[in-house]
Amino acid sequence: MKFQVDRDVMAEAVAWASRTLPTKSTQPLLTGMHLMADKSGLVLSGSDADVSARANLSAEVIEAGTVLIPGRLLADITRSLPSSIIDFALVGNRAQITCGRSSFTIPTMPVAEYPPLPNMPASSGSVSGNHFASAIAQVAIAASRDETLPAFTGVKIDAEGATLTLAATDRYRLAVRELNWSPNSTSLSTHALIPAKFLTDSSKSLAHSESISLAFATGNEGLVGIEGLGRQTTSRMLAADFPKYRTLLPTESTTVAQLSTSALAESVKRVSLVLEREAPIRITFTNGEATITGGGGSGELAEAKESIECTLTGDELTIAFNHQFLLDGLSAIDSAISVISMTTPIRPAVISGASDFGAPVDDSFKYLLMPIRQQ
Repeated sequence: MKFQVDRDVMAEAVAWASRTLPTKSTQPLLTGMHLMADKSGLVLSGSDADVSARANLSAEVIEAGTVLIPGRLLADITRSLPSSIIDFALVGNRAQITCGRSSFTIPTMPVAEYPPLPNMPASSGSVSGNHFASAIAQVAIAASRDETLPAFTGVKIDAEGATLTLAATDRYRLAVRELNWSPNSTSLSTHALIPAKFLTDSSKSLAHSESISLAFATGNEGLVGIEGLGRQTTSRMLAADFPKYRTLLPTESTTVAQLSTSALAESVKRVSLVLEREAPIRITFTNGEATITGGGGSGELAEAKESIECTLTGDELTIAFNHQFLLDGLSAIDSAISVISMTTPIRPAVISGASDFGAPVDDSFKYLLMPIRQQ
């Protein structure tokens, strides 16, 4: 096996594929990076048994072959090499990597014993890489990091015809985003619960792709695949029941406030400086002004108060939130104006966006946030 490849191309592909490799595994071979060279070029792949990644590279293949190399070591080596051409050669059971005046010889792993990677499911449709990455970023902030509750660590994707609906929740907030895509069949109806980390990493890496392919496996395979820019990645779906989230979204509200998204976020950040532990931030909404307060309660505690412009429709209301959850929602809104719809201080609030005060509300993204009961 022998080939030549551009160092920058190789380093980027190895770094991307190595993110799937386990740091520790009961199957040591899974820590390896699989390389296959033939007349069509070079293919790098890696897997941790649940997630797999495969990248196709242009390379000058002098001698075809396959090899299994310690993946993280290969990533460290290619990242450190000068920007030049890499000469790769397999000599016996060792791989020789030369680039400029740098040279490495590393032992290989038994490639014949490497478990086969799952096949990419058949494509279900395509979507803009940038739009998909943006949508995933908006909803993934609401996914839980608690692995003991797997249903809440995923993003639910409902595909109904030409609409994708993404949802995530950690029980304290819920993010829902709708976007258009191009299904291979207009009658497509599928539902998948996919690890949020997998979707976040994959969508980021393919955000510059004009179009990416989404593949939802049918039957008992339980796989989802994403492909674009010559890269393929698959993951097992989560075998858990996601809440019926649509029933959680309020159908009406008695108080609707419109505020500058940036002004509200900056005010919350400043007021939160005085908060202790899980203390909430309080917002009083009146027509013309929203007052954000935090801290206080005794002479020994710091206190902060700030007011910003607010347009209110309906009843005046004071409500309290976890300040970080509120900031997460504001950061996810890609709109100048935040529209906060409420009913009572103990019922969920829904945050959406608008282009300006009084402009139509963009319902494609909704962020539901549970309030904190005030003492």
